[in-house]
Amino acid sequence: MGNMELLTGVLSRTGDVIEGVGGDQFGLPTPCDDYDVEALINHIVGWVHVFEAGCHNRTYEGDASAYRCGADPASEFREAAAGLVAGWEQYGFDREVSVTGGRLPAEQVFNMTVMEYLTHGWDLATATGQTVPYTEQEATEALARAEATLPPQYRGENMPFGAIVPVAEHASAVDRMVAFMGRAPESALRSS
Repeated sequence: MGNMELLTGVLSRTGDVIEGVGGDQFGLPTPCDDYDVEALINHIVGWVHVFEAGCHNRTYEGDASAYRCGADPASEFREAAAGLVAGWEQYGFDREVSVTGGRLPAEQVFNMTVMEYLTHGWDLATATGQTVPYTEQEATEALARAEATLPPQYRGENMPFGAIVPVAEHASAVDRMVAFMGRAPESALRSS
């Protein structure tokens, strides 16, 4: 699966999950302990603007953590996601990209983007009772990229990522991906 096919698929499905959230679900908890549904949507949409600016060699001038969506978060997300895809297509991967002040290899930032949106899309779908939409191929590719990108020193207490959650031997690629990102998929509760 090529980079753009992977990114386009993950972003499109994440937009669908955002669109599927009901207004009465905003206060629900999510598997991402720091966020209820509304805060997670704001985080997802705020950070897509950061990634979109970075891949266009710009700096996002706002504060992603303070971002608040308007009346149509799915449209906001899809518009910025389209710009994100366009930036990668236009500028490619043979460069460094800045998303949080420091400059990183473009491939690393791309991998972070895929990890971010598949994982948080899963969080949001799970919290709101939606079918997790990501394909096994997307999740397999995202997991390979996550394993290459996320070093152990970023895991644990007071760190951005939790410990890898063990899953059953027969777990789906989606479950293995979110477990790698510190989530406890249903299959983690079943014996292998």
